[in-house]
Amino acid sequence: MFETDFINRIKNSLPIVYPTSTLPALGVIPTKEGLDRIFELKKRDNLKIVSIAVAEFKQVIDLVQIPYYLEDLLDRFPPGSITVILEANEPMDSRLGENWIAIRKMAHPTARALLNVVGPLTATSANLSGMEVQSHCDDAGSALGLPPQATISELCPGGEPSTLIRCPVFLPLTDGQGPEIVREGVVRSEEVVDRWKALN
Repeated sequence: MFETDFINRIKNSLPIVYPTSTLPALGVIPTKEGLDRIFELKKRDNLKIVSIAVAEFKQVIDLVQIPYYLEDLLDRFPPGSITVILEANEPMDSRLGENWIAIRKMAHPTARALLNVVGPLTATSANLSGMEVQSHCDDAGSALGLPPQATISELCPGGEPSTLIRCPVFLPLTDGQGPEIVREGVVRSEEVVDRWKALN
């Protein structure tokens, strides 16, 4: 399904552009070398973190603490509409959040197929910081100066970004604690709270 040159770029920690259920994402294996490259490419401030995309949460079980209720919670929302910030097992690169890492389980079939082949990738927007993101992966890659073989040639549907929430490790039953809504996106804050309460 994916060209050999494209997969080799990923294995060599070179950035690629892939489709998501909203806009094109800039992906690289989340190592120091890979992060150096995408931050330089995007001209992004090192204080701004990037999230990690997965096909399944089991792909990051060695990196973060995955609450036992997480899949049940996310099943109550449209696929890919929630990005969750989870506690790291050990401190990671500060550009990934260090002790709290943002993970997004992708809904787009091409993205999921890619992640099943290569493992987790960064999921930052495919644009120069502060600039508009193009809807077509080819256009987004071209705007970043990437070669044609670095992109999956697909058009993304656009729309609001995922809602970003920080999840506690355990489900609180009595103290009223719930997920922290860090960024409201396609899912509204009150929807998150209502579905969270339904888990208790």
